[in-house]
Amino acid sequence: MIRLVLPLLILILSAGCSTIGGWFGDSDNSIPPAELQPIAQPINIQQLWTTQVGSGADEQFIRLTPALADGRLYAASHDGKVVALDALSGQRLWETATDLPISGGVGVSDDGLVLVGAKEGEVVALRQDNGQEAWRVRVSSEVLAPPRAASGIVVVRTIDGKFTGLDTRTGEQRWVFTHALPALSLRGNAPPLVTRELVIAGLDNGKLLVLALAKGLPLTEKTIAVPHGRTEIERLIDIDSEPKAFGDTLYLAAYRGNVAAIDMRSGNLVWNREVSSYAGLDVDARQVYVSDDTDAVLALDRVTGGTFWKQAELAGRRLSAPGATSGYVVVGDFEGYLHWLRKEDGRIVGRIRATNKSIITPPVAVGDMVFVQGQGGTLSAFRAGG
Repeated sequence: MIRLVLPLLILILSAGCSTIGGWFGDSDNSIPPAELQPIAQPINIQQLWTTQVGSGADEQFIRLTPALADGRLYAASHDGKVVALDALSGQRLWETATDLPISGGVGVSDDGLVLVGAKEGEVVALRQDNGQEAWRVRVSSEVLAPPRAASGIVVVRTIDGKFTGLDTRTGEQRWVFTHALPALSLRGNAPPLVTRELVIAGLDNGKLLVLALAKGLPLTEKTIAVPHGRTEIERLIDIDSEPKAFGDTLYLAAYRGNVAAIDMRSGNLVWNREVSSYAGLDVDARQVYVSDDTDAVLALDRVTGGTFWKQAELAGRRLSAPGATSGYVVVGDFEGYLHWLRKEDGRIVGRIRATNKSIITPPVAVGDMVFVQGQGGTLSAFRAGG
């Protein structure tokens, strides 16, 4: 019988507050992973290419997510390597050694930069065309989220509760905003969403923060989920997944909280569902797809929040956030499998083992292609259909 490796909560004192890490140990306090069942009439899944990106996350509980821009895929590893690949062929276009323990990445800017952050607070900008270093600066503390950039400003989130705006040309600091941290939180930070000259981020206290991109001034702070319980652990209510925007609506998910839709024009709540998620969500024109804290995958109506379907056959398999392709929803699991679910009804129609390490970062989906990086550094591209 395969020995099950299940999460062990470890308390770490960091940046003035305690964080709970998603490390793995032998203690079994969670839902046992479901055994994988045979798929009747599976779709054809083609692996287009695979490569190794350094040591990957190097057994650290960090989410190193590839970034896609202009036909190129950029990826990083904890041992400091950053690579650029042709997205279709997997051909390596360049590789740069930053000599830093990368803990946050990868981000890209619209003016030709690749952005990563490191454990000691360094932020490095590389040129997309050749991988040469454009600048390197230090911010206040560890960077666990990919930097985001728009309109000449790089936004860096650090674990001490700060958002820092840097000039994309020089790395010079433009502004800093600090928010209060709760006494206890999950280890990790949700990447900010930078859109419409705004910085939008979910916080560790279940609130949504909106800043003006140009100067970092706070515009609003809205409660998405309210903590409950008597102990600090019971009151954990982090928003640790990236907000998603579709049209004029913003979607975000909180751990032990809700999945919510907010009108970005008025700031009003459109709908709110009691669904707890740490992994996160994705959205398309019709549905919002969520991996919840039991590792069920739900499809919610994008307009009303009503449930279209719920797929619970992967319970306990520690799923990544979903990635929505043109016809399917794809999730990764703790054994390195990728699962393809039909958008119409959530039925599992395809499966492939992409890596022998866990997949905790969301698949990067575009059209019918999926790019995924495992915790061991294996980066692969797949196409499904037929």
